[in-house]
Amino acid sequence: MENIIIGLSIANLVALVIVLFVLILKKKEESTVSDKLSKLEVGIVKEIGNFKSDFSSKVNEDFSAMNDRIDKRLRLISDKVNERLEENFEKTNKTFASVLERLSKIDEAQKKIDSLSNDIVSLQGILTDKKTRGIFGEVNLEHILTNVFGSNKNIYQMQYTLGNGTMVDCILFAPEPLGTIAIDSKFPLENYQAMVNKSNSREARDNAEKLFKSDIKKHIDDICSKYIIIGETADQAIMFLPAEAIFAEVNAYHSELLEYAYKKRVWLTSPTTLMSTLTTIQVIIKNMERDKYAKIIHQELELLGSEFDRYKDRWDKLYRSIETVSKDVKDIHTTTDKITKRFNSINQVEIKAIEQNEDNE
Repeated sequence: MENIIIGLSIANLVALVIVLFVLILKKKEESTVSDKLSKLEVGIVKEIGNFKSDFSSKVNEDFSAMNDRIDKRLRLISDKVNERLEENFEKTNKTFASVLERLSKIDEAQKKIDSLSNDIVSLQGILTDKKTRGIFGEVNLEHILTNVFGSNKNIYQMQYTLGNGTMVDCILFAPEPLGTIAIDSKFPLENYQAMVNKSNSREARDNAEKLFKSDIKKHIDDICSKYIIIGETADQAIMFLPAEAIFAEVNAYHSELLEYAYKKRVWLTSPTTLMSTLTTIQVIIKNMERDKYAKIIHQELELLGSEFDRYKDRWDKLYRSIETVSKDVKDIHTTTDKITKRFNSINQVEIKAIEQNEDNE
């Protein structure tokens, strides 16, 4: 019984020791886990702190870099905007200056138009008088002649007196077969204006048309009778109409006047057609002058050819003489060589003879 009690006591004691040991181990494990947790917490806190610090510095660096890029981009945008604004401002200034320049030119043109209007009014006043109208036609005619021929009095002369005592506005000394051509300026204006004026009645315009045709025929007859002189002038003359409108009217609607002028050998011209006619005559004159000089050049070439033939004959004679002299010189040279050789041979013989005599002695 006591053994059983002692056995139980020992068993209880062992169990107690085991429990205590387990408790001690558990406590150690708990303390170890607690330490580990504490260290882990400290590490986590440290890592979080380092992460916060690194993240903060990284964020600050990225934010600074982003700010720098944004500043650069904003500066570039600002520079581009300023550049575009300056370009647009410069273009606007140029456009504005061009507009001002054009406005000033328009003002000048307006002033010229006003002045031209005044001149036209004064010109209309001048053209209403027959004498001043005749002077206007003569000045216009002289201006055309000067533009074509210059101030060459050998080709034309103004206010030229013919053999029958009449004075023509211009005489043109054209080459044959044209000959001397008289040019007279005529300006039938009053009846023409009445004819084309739409405010006049039909009867008044028809009457003015008849008078206009009569004026043209009268001028043609006067030119034919006064300025076409057999033996002195050509068999044709030119009637100059200073107004293109009158010339166009005659050509477009009054062909019978052209036929009448053709029969009388009088050619109607306007400023444009007269300039074309005179230019054609100028070309003819130049071609004739060129032909004349070509004949002179041909004659001079023929004379030069004769002189060259004479020169060739003389040169052939001289060549033959030089060739003869050259042959004589060659002959003399040959003879000289022969004489020289003969003299040398003789001289050698004498020297040898003297040497032999000396040897004998």
